[in-house]
Amino acid sequence: MTLLWQRLRRDWLQLTLWIVGTMGLALAGLSGAASTYGSEQERTALLATVMANPVILLFRGLPSGPDEHAFIVFLLMPFLVMMAAFMSSFLAVRHTRGDEEAGRLELVSATTAGRALPTVATIVHGLLANVVLGVLVAVAFLGGGAPPEGSLLAGFTAACGGLAFLGVALFAAQLMRTSRGANSLAVWVLVVTFFIAGIGNALGTPSDDLTHMESSWLTWLSPFGWAENTRAFDENLWWPALLCLAAFVVLAGAALALQTARDLDASIIPERRGRAAARPALSSPTALVTRLATGSTIGWMAGAFFAGALSTSLGSVVNEMGSDNPAVAEMLKALSAEADLEQAVVVVFFTMVGLLAACAGVQTVARARQEEAHGTAEPVLASPVQRVRWLADFVVVGFVAIVLTCMAAFVGAWAGAAGKDNGSDLTSDAFVAAWGQVIAASVFLVLTALIFTLAPRWTIPLGWTLVTAAIVFGLFGPLLGLPEWVTNLSPFSVAPVPSNGDVDLRGMWWLVLAIGVGAAASLAFMRRRELASAG
Repeated sequence: MTLLWQRLRRDWLQLTLWIVGTMGLALAGLSGAASTYGSEQERTALLATVMANPVILLFRGLPSGPDEHAFIVFLLMPFLVMMAAFMSSFLAVRHTRGDEEAGRLELVSATTAGRALPTVATIVHGLLANVVLGVLVAVAFLGGGAPPEGSLLAGFTAACGGLAFLGVALFAAQLMRTSRGANSLAVWVLVVTFFIAGIGNALGTPSDDLTHMESSWLTWLSPFGWAENTRAFDENLWWPALLCLAAFVVLAGAALALQTARDLDASIIPERRGRAAARPALSSPTALVTRLATGSTIGWMAGAFFAGALSTSLGSVVNEMGSDNPAVAEMLKALSAEADLEQAVVVVFFTMVGLLAACAGVQTVARARQEEAHGTAEPVLASPVQRVRWLADFVVVGFVAIVLTCMAAFVGAWAGAAGKDNGSDLTSDAFVAAWGQVIAASVFLVLTALIFTLAPRWTIPLGWTLVTAAIVFGLFGPLLGLPEWVTNLSPFSVAPVPSNGDVDLRGMWWLVLAIGVGAAASLAFMRRRELASAG
């Protein structure tokens, strides 16, 4: 009980942000969908459009009819599960492999708690967090006038999805030697299973009236697919959510068995042995930071290339869809504020690229906190390297990661536009959207650096929370009916975009000012503060 209380005290603010944010997404979806797709005719038309172009299902749930609340679940369920999954993954790694790296687990294990009890406390902690999240999601639907059974099922499904990824992260923490590796493995499993569910839905069989989709077998390989197949407010199937619970039980049990069997500070997958002597390319602190960020940057670039290719290759299809279905046209115009549909598609997809670029930047600066907490920053700073130079290296490398991510998206857009009659115009639009998202993503880079200097222990949770909130406001704000001023709080919403052959600068100068002030302030504060240990 003492261990559990310690974890709750340590995480109360982070969990509050995740749980309230997930509930807020459900509430916003209820009000936004009611105003944007108020009639059953509009919802039926949009579902028919989805069946005609299954690629949309890569980023949405499983269509389960035109009922208002079933339609909201179609729009939101994958993202409710995703937020629960991120919350659970970070929680699991933080209190298992993270505590082990920091030396806290060794101290606890030396007491009467033993080896297994800290992991049991983490499992109970994650279980309680997801129960609260599920209850509040159900309350959000009930408060919006949704039927009780569907509301309870929606909340139960979101909680079960989070628990499935709690199990994934607990198991990853046993496999990998570092918390960085465990978090990376858990996040990659999350991303891959998200797209497996989307591809499985896209390969499914639509109903004759084009309002339902029967997912393919591929969807059943993913916790997201299990969650979507509960079909809340339509068939109300509870048993697919139980598959998420079964995965949690199996993975958590396996993690607990491995924790008690392996040596402390060891891992199932051993670390790769390093060289006896560093290469000449690692002769500077900048080169060291570059080496640390290379793997993750390549991963973000790969995702950005895919999004960029879709942004131009799908333009003509969506243009045809928009002419047949005004609801699609209005949706894209609301998301991008562009009149031309093909241009709107480019802007929407590059907003997603901006998210990936922001993640690349935030993750790079977060490594500075990890290096500091793990004690590996101290030997570097004991050399002639100054604190300001050390942090500046992470900021510069993070900016390069942002630029490379957006460049990869532009290359993908160029490849997708090759051979099209208006390929040069689409490529030009993609270039403008790419550098606009470089500016937007850089805001999160300097904000994370500023948090690192002022409140180092909040660097990782608060940095990722800001990105999550911004993408919800920026990408889903118009669809959810949020006020314009709320949507414009997201840098993604006010970044420069192409507009009828010209460039709409929108809030570019404000973003540039924020970047300059944030970068200067973070470096100035870094000059004055001492190293902060893990805590």
